[in-house]
Amino acid sequence: MQNNPLVTIICLCYNHEMYVAESLNSVINQSYPAIELIIVDDCSSDDSKEVIRKWLINYPEIRFITNETNLGNTKSFNKALKHAQGEFIIDLATDDILLPNCVALQINTFNNSPYKNLGAVYGNVELISANGTFDSYYFPVNNQKKVIEKRITGDIYQSVLSGGNSICSVSAMIKKTVFDHLQGYDESLVYEDLDFWIRASRLYEFDFIDEPLIQKRIVTNSLGSDFFKKKDSRARKINHSTYLILKKAISLNRTKSEDLAIQKRVHYEITHTFKIRDYNLLIKLLRLRILLSWRKNFKRFKSQQL
Repeated sequence: MQNNPLVTIICLCYNHEMYVAESLNSVINQSYPAIELIIVDDCSSDDSKEVIRKWLINYPEIRFITNETNLGNTKSFNKALKHAQGEFIIDLATDDILLPNCVALQINTFNNSPYKNLGAVYGNVELISANGTFDSYYFPVNNQKKVIEKRITGDIYQSVLSGGNSICSVSAMIKKTVFDHLQGYDESLVYEDLDFWIRASRLYEFDFIDEPLIQKRIVTNSLGSDFFKKKDSRARKINHSTYLILKKAISLNRTKSEDLAIQKRVHYEITHTFKIRDYNLLIKLLRLRILLSWRKNFKRFKSQQL
Protein backbone atom coordinates (compact mmCIF):
# COMPACT_ATOMS: atom_id res chain seq x y z
CA MET A 1 0.00 0.00 0.00
CA GLN A 2 1.19 3.52 -0.77
CA ASN A 3 2.03 5.71 2.23
CA ASN A 4 -0.81 8.09 1.36
CA PRO A 5 -3.31 6.19 -0.81
CA LEU A 6 -6.18 8.25 -2.18
CA VAL A 7 -9.36 8.22 -0.07
CA THR A 8 -12.68 9.11 -1.71
CA ILE A 9 -15.29 10.65 0.57
CA ILE A 10 -18.79 10.59 -0.89
CA CYS A 11 -21.00 13.21 0.77
CA LEU A 12 -24.74 12.64 0.36
CA CYS A 13 -26.98 15.64 0.96
CA TYR A 14 -30.74 15.78 1.32
CA ASN A 15 -32.20 18.89 2.97
CA HIS A 16 -29.09 19.64 5.02
CA GLU A 17 -28.80 23.36 4.25
CA MET A 18 -28.10 24.15 7.91
CA TYR A 19 -25.26 21.63 8.22
CA VAL A 20 -23.74 20.89 4.81
CA ALA A 21 -21.03 23.59 4.82
CA GLU A 22 -19.72 22.44 8.21
CA SER A 23 -19.70 18.83 7.03
CA LEU A 24 -17.81 19.66 3.82
CA ASN A 25 -15.31 21.77 5.76
CA SER A 26 -14.63 18.78 8.02
CA VAL A 27 -13.59 16.81 4.92
CA ILE A 28 -11.19 19.35 3.44
CA ASN A 29 -9.70 20.11 6.87
CA GLN A 30 -8.58 16.53 7.49
CA SER A 31 -4.98 16.06 8.64
CA TYR A 32 -4.64 13.39 5.93
CA PRO A 33 -3.48 14.89 2.61
CA ALA A 34 -4.80 12.60 -0.16
CA ILE A 35 -8.58 13.03 -0.30
CA GLU A 36 -11.03 13.09 -3.19
CA LEU A 37 -14.41 14.64 -2.36
CA ILE A 38 -17.59 13.85 -4.33
CA ILE A 39 -20.81 15.64 -3.34
CA VAL A 40 -24.31 14.45 -4.27
CA ASP A 41 -27.46 16.45 -3.66
CA ASP A 42 -30.45 14.13 -3.82
CA CYS A 43 -32.94 16.71 -5.12
CA SER A 44 -33.18 18.66 -1.85
CA SER A 45 -36.33 20.75 -1.36
CA ASP A 46 -34.52 23.33 0.80
CA ASP A 47 -31.59 25.59 -0.15
CA SER A 48 -28.91 22.88 0.14
CA LYS A 49 -27.87 23.11 -3.52
CA GLU A 50 -27.38 26.87 -3.27
CA VAL A 51 -25.29 26.50 -0.11
CA ILE A 52 -23.12 23.85 -1.78
CA ARG A 53 -22.64 25.90 -4.96
CA LYS A 54 -21.58 28.89 -2.89
CA TRP A 55 -19.13 26.70 -0.94
CA LEU A 56 -17.74 25.28 -4.20
CA ILE A 57 -16.68 28.71 -5.46
CA ASN A 58 -13.38 28.18 -3.61
CA TYR A 59 -13.12 24.50 -4.67
CA PRO A 60 -14.09 24.35 -8.37
CA GLU A 61 -12.20 21.06 -8.87
CA ILE A 62 -14.60 19.12 -6.62
CA ARG A 63 -17.22 16.99 -8.39
CA PHE A 64 -20.82 17.97 -7.57
CA ILE A 65 -23.68 15.71 -8.71
CA THR A 66 -27.25 17.01 -8.55
CA ASN A 67 -30.08 14.52 -8.89
CA GLU A 68 -33.07 15.76 -10.88
CA THR A 69 -35.35 13.50 -8.84
CA ASN A 70 -34.98 12.06 -5.35
CA LEU A 71 -33.22 8.71 -5.81
CA GLY A 72 -32.56 7.78 -2.18
CA ASN A 73 -29.29 6.88 -0.47
CA THR A 74 -28.49 3.60 -2.20
CA LYS A 75 -28.85 4.84 -5.79
CA SER A 76 -27.25 8.21 -5.05
CA PHE A 77 -24.22 6.59 -3.44
CA ASN A 78 -23.77 4.08 -6.28
CA LYS A 79 -24.03 6.94 -8.77
CA ALA A 80 -21.13 8.72 -7.07
CA LEU A 81 -19.17 5.49 -6.57
CA LYS A 82 -18.81 5.14 -10.36
CA HIS A 83 -16.68 8.29 -10.34
CA ALA A 84 -14.57 7.40 -7.28
CA GLN A 85 -10.83 7.12 -7.89
CA GLY A 86 -9.79 6.36 -4.31
CA GLU A 87 -8.44 3.10 -2.96
CA PHE A 88 -10.68 3.60 0.07
CA ILE A 89 -14.23 4.95 0.44
CA ILE A 90 -16.11 6.83 3.16
CA ASP A 91 -19.89 7.32 2.95
CA LEU A 92 -20.68 10.57 4.78
CA ALA A 93 -24.05 12.25 5.29
CA THR A 94 -23.74 16.02 5.11
CA ASP A 95 -25.29 16.61 8.50
CA ASP A 96 -22.39 14.72 10.12
CA ILE A 97 -18.82 15.89 10.82
CA LEU A 98 -15.48 14.11 10.45
CA LEU A 99 -13.11 14.78 13.35
CA PRO A 100 -9.74 16.15 12.10
CA ASN A 101 -7.71 12.90 12.43
CA CYS A 102 -10.47 10.55 11.24
CA VAL A 103 -8.99 9.57 7.88
CA ALA A 104 -5.41 9.42 9.19
CA LEU A 105 -6.42 7.01 11.96
CA GLN A 106 -8.34 4.82 9.53
CA ILE A 107 -5.46 4.60 7.05
CA ASN A 108 -3.04 3.88 9.89
CA THR A 109 -5.26 0.99 10.98
CA PHE A 110 -5.32 -0.44 7.45
CA ASN A 111 -1.52 -0.21 7.38
CA ASN A 112 -0.95 -1.87 10.76
CA SER A 113 -3.91 -4.21 11.34
CA PRO A 114 -3.06 -7.88 12.01
CA TYR A 115 -5.90 -8.95 9.70
CA LYS A 116 -4.78 -10.00 6.23
CA ASN A 117 -8.25 -9.96 4.64
CA LEU A 118 -9.23 -6.57 6.03
CA GLY A 119 -12.10 -4.93 4.17
CA ALA A 120 -13.29 -2.22 6.55
CA VAL A 121 -12.33 -0.30 9.68
CA TYR A 122 -14.69 1.69 11.86
CA GLY A 123 -14.58 3.56 15.14
CA ASN A 124 -16.57 5.22 17.86
CA VAL A 125 -18.84 8.20 17.29
CA GLU A 126 -19.80 11.31 19.21
CA LEU A 127 -23.55 11.82 18.99
CA ILE A 128 -24.48 15.50 18.85
CA SER A 129 -27.76 17.39 18.90
CA ALA A 130 -29.18 19.39 15.99
CA ASN A 131 -27.41 22.50 17.29
CA GLY A 132 -24.08 20.66 17.65
CA THR A 133 -23.92 20.10 21.41
CA PHE A 134 -22.51 16.79 22.67
CA ASP A 135 -25.08 14.17 23.66
CA SER A 136 -23.36 10.80 24.15
CA TYR A 137 -21.11 8.19 22.54
CA TYR A 138 -22.38 5.55 20.10
CA PHE A 139 -20.44 2.93 22.07
CA PRO A 140 -20.34 3.82 25.81
CA VAL A 141 -16.87 4.80 27.04
CA ASN A 142 -14.92 5.00 30.31
CA ASN A 143 -13.10 8.02 31.74
CA GLN A 144 -10.31 7.58 29.16
CA LYS A 145 -12.90 7.63 26.34
CA LYS A 146 -12.21 3.98 25.56
CA VAL A 147 -15.12 1.63 24.91
CA ILE A 148 -16.37 -0.19 27.99
CA GLU A 149 -17.27 -3.34 26.07
CA LYS A 150 -14.57 -4.67 23.76
CA ARG A 151 -15.61 -4.85 20.12
CA ILE A 152 -15.46 -8.10 18.16
CA THR A 153 -12.99 -7.80 15.27
CA GLY A 154 -11.78 -10.01 12.43
CA ASP A 155 -14.60 -12.33 11.40
CA ILE A 156 -17.67 -10.47 12.68
CA TYR A 157 -20.27 -12.10 10.39
CA GLN A 158 -22.14 -14.08 13.03
CA SER A 159 -22.21 -11.15 15.42
CA VAL A 160 -23.60 -8.84 12.73
CA LEU A 161 -26.34 -11.38 12.02
CA SER A 162 -27.50 -11.48 15.63
CA GLY A 163 -27.45 -7.70 15.99
CA GLY A 164 -24.67 -7.70 18.56
CA ASN A 165 -22.06 -5.91 16.44
CA SER A 166 -23.78 -2.74 15.30
CA ILE A 167 -21.62 -0.38 13.26
CA CYS A 168 -22.19 3.32 12.83
CA SER A 169 -21.78 3.51 9.06
CA VAL A 170 -20.36 7.02 8.81
CA SER A 171 -17.44 5.98 11.06
CA ALA A 172 -16.34 3.35 8.55
CA MET A 173 -13.73 3.34 5.82
CA ILE A 174 -14.09 0.56 3.27
CA LYS A 175 -11.73 -0.65 0.59
CA LYS A 176 -12.95 0.25 -2.89
CA THR A 177 -12.38 -3.36 -3.95
CA VAL A 178 -15.03 -4.45 -1.42
CA PHE A 179 -17.60 -2.17 -3.05
CA ASP A 180 -16.52 -3.40 -6.48
CA HIS A 181 -16.84 -7.04 -5.44
CA LEU A 182 -20.28 -6.50 -3.88
CA GLN A 183 -21.42 -4.18 -6.69
CA GLY A 184 -22.10 -1.32 -4.29
CA TYR A 185 -25.27 -0.95 -2.28
CA ASP A 186 -28.40 -2.98 -3.07
CA GLU A 187 -30.61 -0.42 -4.84
CA SER A 188 -33.79 -2.41 -4.16
CA LEU A 189 -33.50 -1.48 -0.47
CA VAL A 190 -34.60 1.72 1.27
CA TYR A 191 -31.56 1.68 3.54
CA GLU A 192 -28.15 0.20 2.90
CA ASP A 193 -26.02 -0.39 5.96
CA LEU A 194 -27.28 -3.68 7.49
CA ASP A 195 -27.32 -5.46 4.15
CA PHE A 196 -23.87 -4.17 3.23
CA TRP A 197 -22.31 -5.12 6.57
CA ILE A 198 -23.76 -8.63 6.30
CA ARG A 199 -22.50 -9.16 2.76
CA ALA A 200 -19.12 -7.56 3.45
CA SER A 201 -18.47 -9.42 6.73
CA ARG A 202 -19.28 -12.72 5.02
CA LEU A 203 -16.20 -12.20 2.82
CA TYR A 204 -13.91 -9.76 4.65
CA GLU A 205 -12.48 -9.05 8.09
CA PHE A 206 -13.24 -5.89 10.08
CA ASP A 207 -11.13 -3.91 12.55
CA PHE A 208 -12.13 -1.33 15.18
CA ILE A 209 -10.49 1.96 16.16
CA ASP A 210 -11.08 2.75 19.82
CA GLU A 211 -11.34 6.49 19.20
CA PRO A 212 -14.21 8.85 18.29
CA LEU A 213 -13.83 9.45 14.55
CA ILE A 214 -16.89 11.50 13.68
CA GLN A 215 -19.74 13.52 15.11
CA LYS A 216 -23.13 12.16 14.10
CA ARG A 217 -26.08 14.51 14.36
CA ILE A 218 -29.28 13.30 16.01
CA VAL A 219 -32.26 14.68 14.10
CA THR A 220 -35.96 14.13 14.70
CA ASN A 221 -36.77 13.04 11.14
CA SER A 222 -33.98 10.46 10.87
CA LEU A 223 -34.43 7.14 9.10
CA GLY A 224 -34.02 5.25 12.39
CA SER A 225 -37.07 6.88 13.95
CA ASP A 226 -39.28 5.67 11.07
CA PHE A 227 -38.77 2.00 11.95
CA PHE A 228 -41.27 2.35 14.78
CA LYS A 229 -44.12 4.29 13.17
CA LYS A 230 -47.48 2.56 12.87
CA LYS A 231 -49.43 2.60 9.59
CA ASP A 232 -46.80 4.77 7.91
CA SER A 233 -45.85 4.18 4.26
CA ARG A 234 -42.17 5.01 4.77
CA ALA A 235 -41.98 2.76 7.82
CA ARG A 236 -43.49 -0.08 5.81
CA LYS A 237 -40.86 0.30 3.10
CA ILE A 238 -38.05 0.38 5.68
CA ASN A 239 -39.29 -2.68 7.54
CA HIS A 240 -39.89 -4.56 4.29
CA SER A 241 -36.27 -3.84 3.38
CA THR A 242 -35.22 -5.44 6.67
CA TYR A 243 -37.20 -8.54 5.74
CA LEU A 244 -35.46 -8.70 2.33
CA ILE A 245 -32.06 -8.32 4.03
CA LEU A 246 -32.76 -11.17 6.46
CA LYS A 247 -34.07 -13.40 3.68
CA LYS A 248 -30.92 -12.76 1.67
CA ALA A 249 -28.68 -13.32 4.70
CA ILE A 250 -30.14 -16.76 5.40
CA SER A 251 -28.98 -17.84 1.94
CA LEU A 252 -25.42 -16.77 2.87
CA ASN A 253 -25.28 -18.83 6.07
CA ARG A 254 -22.92 -21.79 6.19
CA THR A 255 -23.48 -23.22 9.68
CA LYS A 256 -26.26 -23.93 12.14
CA SER A 257 -24.76 -21.43 14.57
CA GLU A 258 -25.13 -18.71 11.93
CA ASP A 259 -28.76 -19.70 11.43
CA LEU A 260 -29.25 -19.47 15.19
CA ALA A 261 -27.70 -15.99 15.18
CA ILE A 262 -30.05 -14.67 12.51
CA GLN A 263 -32.98 -16.41 14.19
CA LYS A 264 -32.57 -13.97 17.09
CA ARG A 265 -32.98 -11.04 14.73
CA VAL A 266 -35.97 -12.66 13.00
CA HIS A 267 -37.62 -13.07 16.41
CA TYR A 268 -37.06 -9.39 17.14
CA GLU A 269 -38.53 -8.36 13.80
CA ILE A 270 -41.59 -10.58 14.34
CA THR A 271 -42.27 -8.85 17.67
CA HIS A 272 -41.59 -5.40 16.21
CA THR A 273 -43.84 -6.01 13.18
CA PHE A 274 -46.67 -7.20 15.41
CA LYS A 275 -46.39 -4.02 17.50
CA ILE A 276 -46.62 -1.75 14.44
CA ARG A 277 -49.50 -3.88 13.07
CA ASP A 278 -48.00 -4.67 9.70
CA TYR A 279 -49.63 -8.07 9.43
CA ASN A 280 -48.70 -8.81 5.81
CA LEU A 281 -45.05 -8.41 6.69
CA LEU A 282 -45.59 -10.41 9.87
CA ILE A 283 -46.71 -13.39 7.78
CA LYS A 284 -43.55 -13.16 5.65
CA LEU A 285 -41.35 -13.06 8.75
CA LEU A 286 -43.13 -16.08 10.22
CA ARG A 287 -42.34 -17.93 7.02
CA LEU A 288 -38.66 -17.09 7.52
CA ARG A 289 -38.93 -18.51 11.03
CA ILE A 290 -40.44 -21.72 9.66
CA LEU A 291 -37.64 -21.91 7.08
CA LEU A 292 -35.04 -21.63 9.83
CA SER A 293 -36.76 -24.42 11.77
CA TRP A 294 -36.70 -26.62 8.68
CA ARG A 295 -33.01 -25.87 8.12
CA LYS A 296 -32.24 -26.74 11.74
CA ASN A 297 -33.69 -30.21 11.31
CA PHE A 298 -32.95 -31.04 7.68
CA LYS A 299 -30.30 -28.74 6.22
CA ARG A 300 -26.89 -30.39 5.75
CA PHE A 301 -24.27 -27.66 5.92
CA LYS A 302 -21.04 -28.28 4.04
CA SER A 303 -18.88 -27.80 7.10
CA GLN A 304 -20.80 -30.57 8.85
CA GLN A 305 -20.38 -33.00 5.96
CA LEU A 306 -16.56 -33.04 6.21
